[in-house]
Amino acid sequence: MHDIDFLPNIIFLLLAAVFVVALFKKFHLSPVLGYFVAGALIGEHGWFKLLNSRDTEVFGELGIIFLLFAIGLEMTFERLKAMRVYIFGLGGLQVSITSILIIVALSFYMDVKPAIVIATGIALSSTAIVLQVLFEQRRQSSQVGRISLAVLLMQDFTVVPLLVLIPLLVSWKTTSLGIVMGSALTKALLAFGVIFLVGRLLLRPMFEIIRPSFKNNDLFVASTLLIVLAASLLTQKMGLSPGLGAFAAGLLVAETEYHLQAEESVAPFKGLFLGLFFMSVGMLFDLSFMVHKINEILLISSSIIVVKFIIIYFLCRAFKFNKGNSIHAGLLLAQGGEF
Repeated sequence: MHDIDFLPNIIFLLLAAVFVVALFKKFHLSPVLGYFVAGALIGEHGWFKLLNSRDTEVFGELGIIFLLFAIGLEMTFERLKAMRVYIFGLGGLQVSITSILIIVALSFYMDVKPAIVIATGIALSSTAIVLQVLFEQRRQSSQVGRISLAVLLMQDFTVVPLLVLIPLLVSWKTTSLGIVMGSALTKALLAFGVIFLVGRLLLRPMFEIIRPSFKNNDLFVASTLLIVLAASLLTQKMGLSPGLGAFAAGLLVAETEYHLQAEESVAPFKGLFLGLFFMSVGMLFDLSFMVHKINEILLISSSIIVVKFIIIYFLCRAFKFNKGNSIHAGLLLAQGGEF
């Protein structure tokens, strides 16, 4: 008989998720917060110390992959083209201005290299949290949803050069920085080109082949998973975020008449694995450290939220969004992400 020692870990995860998240829903609190608390309770720093965050990392990665595929399904190339001003304009300005201000502030207390790493990380928001909240409120297609999505997409694009930049800060060679950043951009364009080319050539014929078997929903689910995971693997092998590949795959499927079925196919996987992702983040919370440093944590956290809110609010107003939507978008995106 095969070794099934992993089963207790899965049972602990599901038990914590079911009871804690159900309790939070009963009191009309966000399930995302419930997942964080559940992870903190059973994680290596929690009261029960049942699991290590490394035990759930793979589930968390799958959650992000399915989430970004679902985002791609919500989009079309025409819609993405129409949003380009907000993605690269509003989103680009948000990341740039926030990073620069925090780098300047931190440079008074530390060397510029760690200041760059910290500032760029803080400039990003949590795609998983923001979109989950929008989905819960059914506001992903509202103006606030579109603003948030535009900024989050730019932040996701920014992660690729940031991951390249961080190890380069050790040597700090300007010439090599330009070369490596150019290489990262080339890889990204090549990966998207391959995904779009293969998708255009093979996606519809594949769906047409399995169409007679659509009554067998398992086959369509398997086909959808194949598309998502293959695109994610391609971008990962090229040194890019697997989530970007999933997003590109979602864009392609969104252009077909099968996008609604694909959305239904990944919904259970997205919800389950995304919940486990939030729990894995919660497992990183060191409760004793947080209690000991509560004053510093509250001061720094509130400062980050206020600064990001002000930047996002005024950028939204500059892009002609009304005051209410600007405030809502600012509050959604003001937190620092898990990056």
